[in-house]
Amino acid sequence: MKKAFLILEDGTQFTGSLFGAEKEVTGEIVFTTAMTGYLETLTDPSYYGQIVLQTFPLIGNYGVIPEDFESPRISLFGYIVKYPCHIPSNFRSRSNLDSLLKERGIPGLCGIDTRQLTRIIRTRGVLNGKLCLREPRDSDREEARSYRVVNPVREVSALNRRTGPLMKADGAGGAPLVALVDYGAKGGIESALLRRNCRVLSFHSQEKAEAILHEKPDGIVLSNGPGDPSDPGNRDIIATLKDLDKTGIPIMGICLGHQLLALARGYGTKKMKFGHRGANQAVKDLATGRVYITSQNHGYAVEAEPGSGHVSFVNINDGTNEGMDYGPSFSVQFHPEAQGGPLDTSFLFDRFIERMESHAS
Repeated sequence: MKKAFLILEDGTQFTGSLFGAEKEVTGEIVFTTAMTGYLETLTDPSYYGQIVLQTFPLIGNYGVIPEDFESPRISLFGYIVKYPCHIPSNFRSRSNLDSLLKERGIPGLCGIDTRQLTRIIRTRGVLNGKLCLREPRDSDREEARSYRVVNPVREVSALNRRTGPLMKADGAGGAPLVALVDYGAKGGIESALLRRNCRVLSFHSQEKAEAILHEKPDGIVLSNGPGDPSDPGNRDIIATLKDLDKTGIPIMGICLGHQLLALARGYGTKKMKFGHRGANQAVKDLATGRVYITSQNHGYAVEAEPGSGHVSFVNINDGTNEGMDYGPSFSVQFHPEAQGGPLDTSFLFDRFIERMESHAS
């Protein structure tokens, strides 16, 4: 294996080995604590523009299973693991991690002290970095320092609308039609809706309210996605959400969709020190006091205090906002479809369907 190097914007350097594509990349370095679900991580569009570090040391042991992908392409820019497994063991596997990354043009770095890198991020906050194929230079550090993600939502959003199969609920009437606004949607969101007898019509992130309402949806789902929710490139999206929110049609926001809906409602957002990425984040339902374990992937949070009236969930570890309830509409920072991850909060899709039914009646 060839040598490869990582230089952070603060000048810290790591030397390891290259796997995957032979390519140099610059990006925001973030870590995820998930022990499984690396295929879902690789294919989650929310990681666009980022170099992802896995804190769990052995990655790739159950191979590559295309049926588990969250989207057709890999959106992250680079991948860092301690030990990549080259000989996976799984009857569903069709390939290995190294081959997948080579095929998709994504470089990987292994053999570095991933614990040390994680501690640096936890201490100093998220840092940019550059993965180099030769000894890093001062120019590489400057490139990392000046790196910014540009219009990530537009980059990953679906280009074409698609309709899921028509399903009947107990033979009574037509299945509810859900407009899925795609800011970089994970496939698990659409699957969760289809399993609940919904028709799903996907819309590009830049679609205007008129086009969405023209289809007469019974409800609207705002998907996950990458980047800063308050980025200037999202202004038109937020304006569209204001128009959709005025109609009273039930809206369910997930992750970035949660943040964008909050901005449309007049709340603010803030960048977190190192975010929440993993499958073991505990959140508390303020209405019941019950705690759920959730899957999360975000670096920004909605600024809303529990006493504001709309806050529905908070994070047990740091008290950050995890959900808002506006009446017919609601949103959550975590992933109730949780692929991969715990299914504790999948009931939120049922809550959304109940609100669609109440609105229709």
